[in-house]
Amino acid sequence: MMMQTTLAQLRTLKLNGLATGLEEQLTQSGMAGMSFEERLALLIDREVHYRTDRRLVRLLKQAHLKYPQAAIEDINVRPSRGIDRSVVMSLALGDWVSSGHSILITGATGSGKSWLACALAQYACRRGFSATYLRVPRLQEELRVMHGSGTFVKWLMQLAKTDVLVLDDWGMGAIDSATRSDLLEIIDDRSATRATILTSQLPIEHWHAWIGDATIADALLDRVMQRHHRFTLTGESLRRGKTKEAQSEVSGTDPGE
Repeated sequence: MMMQTTLAQLRTLKLNGLATGLEEQLTQSGMAGMSFEERLALLIDREVHYRTDRRLVRLLKQAHLKYPQAAIEDINVRPSRGIDRSVVMSLALGDWVSSGHSILITGATGSGKSWLACALAQYACRRGFSATYLRVPRLQEELRVMHGSGTFVKWLMQLAKTDVLVLDDWGMGAIDSATRSDLLEIIDDRSATRATILTSQLPIEHWHAWIGDATIADALLDRVMQRHHRFTLTGESLRRGKTKEAQSEVSGTDPGE
């Protein structure tokens, strides 16, 4: 009876990991031979891991990543793709997030730009950082709605606090003057303090022309380029490869034939 009261109190205090660990200890015969200090250490460790797991679930949910299951451990490093695993791992394990670096990922459609961006953002979440994924073409309309509803300033302030911002499909489609100004505000808030990932089919040397306004383009790109890392993805579209695999499963043929 006393133990049930203790478990209930632990859950009331929101020490759910510790409570679950204690319940497990009560059913494990080997625990009888352990000291109080050893059992307490195991319970505290269980609570720490429980909270870490919950935080990760929350961070990933808030990030709205296009590929939430993307992981740097699963990166396709075929030579034809132009990706060096050691470079990606070194970057992911480094201080690019806390140092406010930018990561610029370019390549043709289907080359895996969005997936790589999500993998880097997902790993940042695993390290306890917050992240947000946005598609630039869709963002233009969302910005227009926020300005109309008067929520833009509040949203901008919240976004400025996000550790990693993924701006996917940068340079896809024309943008108007209002969006140019808003993008500058977004990037300026993050310059040298918060990390930003940009993916684009458009080569970096064409970004200035895409932005359109020379003054805004100079200011925006100056902030993005201050401290940045580049990945240029190459090779055949990964989507085409998946289509071949799917077709081969149906036909029973080898996709490499």
